[in-house]
Amino acid sequence: MSRTSVEIATQPTCWRRAAEYATDFEGLPLPGERVAVTGCGTSWFMAMAYAALREAAGQGETDAFASSEFPVGRSYDRVVAITRSGTTSEVLALLAEVRGKAPTLALTGDPKTPVMDAADTIAVLDWADEESVVQTRFATTALAFLRAGLERTGSLAPGVKTVAAAAVDAELAVTEPLPESVTSAEQWTFLGRGWTYGLAQEAGLKMREAAGAWTESYPAMEYRHGPISITGPGRVAWMFGPLPEGLAGDVTNVGGTLVTHAGADPMADLIRAQRLAVVLAESKGYDPDHPRNLSRSVILP
Repeated sequence: MSRTSVEIATQPTCWRRAAEYATDFEGLPLPGERVAVTGCGTSWFMAMAYAALREAAGQGETDAFASSEFPVGRSYDRVVAITRSGTTSEVLALLAEVRGKAPTLALTGDPKTPVMDAADTIAVLDWADEESVVQTRFATTALAFLRAGLERTGSLAPGVKTVAAAAVDAELAVTEPLPESVTSAEQWTFLGRGWTYGLAQEAGLKMREAAGAWTESYPAMEYRHGPISITGPGRVAWMFGPLPEGLAGDVTNVGGTLVTHAGADPMADLIRAQRLAVVLAESKGYDPDHPRNLSRSVILP
């Protein structure tokens, strides 16, 4: 079993620990604050998911940006940065630039890195750090930590489960067999709405990183506006969260395979996509722990 597979399977436990950690943590966004969330790659997609969750919960205006594209001229009450390695150049440069302009919180997996001195407050999720280059459990644990913060400070949006309930769904997601129609497909399109669009983006990234697969990701309602043209026999459309009306029929009509686990927490459903990425990588003879052309952290000169 690859190291990535082992790390994927630990996510339910990691999420529960993150929720406990968030209970008394000082420095999480407060209701009513105008917040920006940032990161690179996977961390950016988790930022997107959290931003949409927070706004949908009515806890305040929340924007998400790739760290390299952060609008430093805007005013925020708090900036949240996600960086597993604690060494990502764009994140560290941004934290330096906004320091003193707004309180900053950084989530990291490594307490022995420069980010410890770069932000005002640090949430260390070292139990969720990974040996694998490809991020799986750190990303979802960071999101679980931020979700738990929303639970602590106010109500969640309708239909959004607690982290505890999501962890229960994740227990099934780490063991349930993947259908042959998914593992044998030649192309996968991941779809989401609201906070699950960030998860759809992350699912596509995992498949490209680990398996070099042909994947795309879109907001679900944009799927009909062009992307559906690539769906057909042997190709998958995978929806995170509840299906928009008519989408199932649209996929069926073009001969595609629809994947949906509407009753499951979408973050738990992401685990299935992570597992699929490992299965595809191994079927091609790739090492999912050390994907081609990637390193644990991007450190620029």
